[in-house]
Amino acid sequence: MTSETDETLGYEQARDELIEVVRRLEAGGTTLEESLALWERGEALAKVCRTWLEGARRRLDAALAEEEGEDAAATDGGVTSP
Repeated sequence: MTSETDETLGYEQARDELIEVVRRLEAGGTTLEESLALWERGEALAKVCRTWLEGARRRLDAALAEEEGEDAAATDGGVTSP
């Protein structure tokens, strides 16, 4: 579950914080409790990143579909076949 603060993070902010979380986990030297908290934070940040990327993909798909529709209309002279 993401917090309200996570939802206001931009993609780059979430990604950068996630990189830091991974770095700290890989470095070791944390207690089990700290490691679990870092892992949970990493999962939340990954979800934020995934949400941003999915939104970007939807926007790109919509733009490409619109462009294809305009190209088809120009090719057909704006007339669709029955």
